[in-house]
Amino acid sequence: MAQLSDDCFAHGGKLLRTDEALALIEARVTAVAESQEVPLAESFGRILAEDLVAPANVPPHANSAVDGYAVFFDDLSAEEETRLQITGRSAAGHPSAQPARRGSAVRIFTGAMLPDGPDTVMMQEDCRVEGGTVIIAPGIKRGANLRQAGEDIRAGSVVLRRGQRLRAQDVGQAAAIGRSQVWVSIPLKAAIFSTGDELREPGKPLDPGSIYDSNRYTVGALLRGLGCQVADLGILPDRESEVRAALSEAMREHDLVLTSGGVSVGEEDHVKQAVEALGRIHAWRLAIKPGRPVALGQLGRIPFVGLPGNPVAVMVTFLTLVRPLVLRMMGGTVEPPRRFPVRADFPHRKKKDRREWLRATLTEAADGTPLAHKFPRDGAGILSSMVESDGLIELPEDLTQLEPGSMVAFLPFSEMMP
Repeated sequence: MAQLSDDCFAHGGKLLRTDEALALIEARVTAVAESQEVPLAESFGRILAEDLVAPANVPPHANSAVDGYAVFFDDLSAEEETRLQITGRSAAGHPSAQPARRGSAVRIFTGAMLPDGPDTVMMQEDCRVEGGTVIIAPGIKRGANLRQAGEDIRAGSVVLRRGQRLRAQDVGQAAAIGRSQVWVSIPLKAAIFSTGDELREPGKPLDPGSIYDSNRYTVGALLRGLGCQVADLGILPDRESEVRAALSEAMREHDLVLTSGGVSVGEEDHVKQAVEALGRIHAWRLAIKPGRPVALGQLGRIPFVGLPGNPVAVMVTFLTLVRPLVLRMMGGTVEPPRRFPVRADFPHRKKKDRREWLRATLTEAADGTPLAHKFPRDGAGILSSMVESDGLIELPEDLTQLEPGSMVAFLPFSEMMP
């Protein structure tokens, strides 16, 4: 697998605004993932590595949208009932064996191929059958109840584009044009570990001063949700030599390395120093809340992201920075998550020149406008706030005072996580 240039995160300043960090990723991080051909049934969630072009029309022939009778519109009376002889039968997968004739009708069923000639289908509920004839009321329009050839997809059109992450409907679309195999990006191999002498594995006893490590499980799940192959390197103690050894091993076998904790300026924060011994830290503070201590760097030519230690900050910074980074490395099309205007029901003060993310739930106001309620506790360590919220409110850098009733941008978690 190809690797990045040796300065993909290079930036002159020490404190990055969110837009500046995203611009660096967009400008300097390119697709490095190779591609492979996989069976269509195994392509869900993968990033498409080719444009898919329809070789033929879908549907390939005109067909009936209802159960009824296929007729020539010009045989029908505009003022009175029309009586036509039933001379054929067309069912789905079983076209009429004989050609249609003027002055006759063909019994037809939903999805069945329209015989040559007839151009209109009358619903059976609007017809009467007497013996071998059908009686059709006046008033139907030419071309009624038909699905035309190519109505869904025209031959030669691009139905799915390179870089799309394949959803269920995309897999179905590929099948509709006859593809049984597709080319997709090979998953990135991402290594993750946490640092901190206070961390313990879930399921083991807690001794005084210790807590369970949730960050690795959160980050691992987020990476897998993006289609990565994740190697969990566990919990490392607050010793630079061990952190450096783990980073040195990870950089040889993986495409991306992420850590949580240890990137601040405390005496026990050793990740930053270990990375600098093996590569470079280009930026390590982001003008964002929660999540200011974020390290962007490289281990040799392998991208490195040092996430904060607080679990809410981990999720916010992952969704803000790591998600577009991973998608871009895998050749995915990176679209900003959609923001929806909602009305805030609370006041809030914030610092200027810092983007802030507030956890919120939504209800509906009396006038139908979505109403956002801020989670009552702001701490970056309160992971339950992410569980109990519907998404994040984004407050831009230039805002300092939010008043109740103001419209704000809301990002549902469903826009950013599978």
